[in-house]
Amino acid sequence: MPYRGIAMTIAGSDSGGGAGIEADLATFLHLNVFGTVAITAVTAQNSKGVHGVFDIPPDGIKAQIDAVLKDFSVGAIKTGMLSREESISQVAIALREYNVKNLIVDPVMVAQSGDPLIFGNAVRALKEKLLPLAFIVTPNIPEAEKLSGTTIKSSKDMKRAAEAICKLGPVGVLVKGGHLEEPTLVDLFYYKGEFHMFSHERIDTRDHHGTGCTLSAAIAAELAAGTETVEAVKRAIDYTRLGIEHRFKGGKGYGCVGHVFDVDWLK
Repeated sequence: MPYRGIAMTIAGSDSGGGAGIEADLATFLHLNVFGTVAITAVTAQNSKGVHGVFDIPPDGIKAQIDAVLKDFSVGAIKTGMLSREESISQVAIALREYNVKNLIVDPVMVAQSGDPLIFGNAVRALKEKLLPLAFIVTPNIPEAEKLSGTTIKSSKDMKRAAEAICKLGPVGVLVKGGHLEEPTLVDLFYYKGEFHMFSHERIDTRDHHGTGCTLSAAIAAELAAGTETVEAVKRAIDYTRLGIEHRFKGGKGYGCVGHVFDVDWLK
């Protein structure tokens, strides 16, 4: 099957292979979308945790974005780990310069191990400089609480948070419900004034490193392929769930999302 489109990921590298750029490219390829990259940071990371974060200089990040967008017809871009205010500023400058429309912002703040991945004034820069450019932002519950300034304990709270985040600029907000302690997992997509609820039975495992990266990359891939927005989000959620079902445990710590399984809509 030929490539269905071209996507880009602007994110950090995970040396353990389970998340970040590595998970993004695995997702793009699995969904038959050609992947391009701008690496924002290199992490010394394995299945047990993050042992070091080494930021790429901001001008180096922008140079990568320039090189790709001057040459490739990129249909959608996702951002992941942007650990510093200066990095976010350079990414925002580049995205404005190229008038990027299909921007998926995964507001990565903490690794599954609990290690922080964002520092200083980066959260404020994310809210003020990047979210106004976003088409869709994909926070989990703790990230949505930080972005919205609210406490989330229920689906009603998720709706309130999504509305608050939407006021920061994105067209759509996908609040991922995995952190709520309920038997049924609910993801909420707020788009153009309407709420779309995606409910599914919770998979009882802690081996789900890379779910956020995979989900946002899958949305970007589907948008790059021309899929309608709500359907793209639905497919991305289904794809990520399949990845958890086919998870891979290669190290001694947390396992990660798998990327080797059949995808129904590609048959």
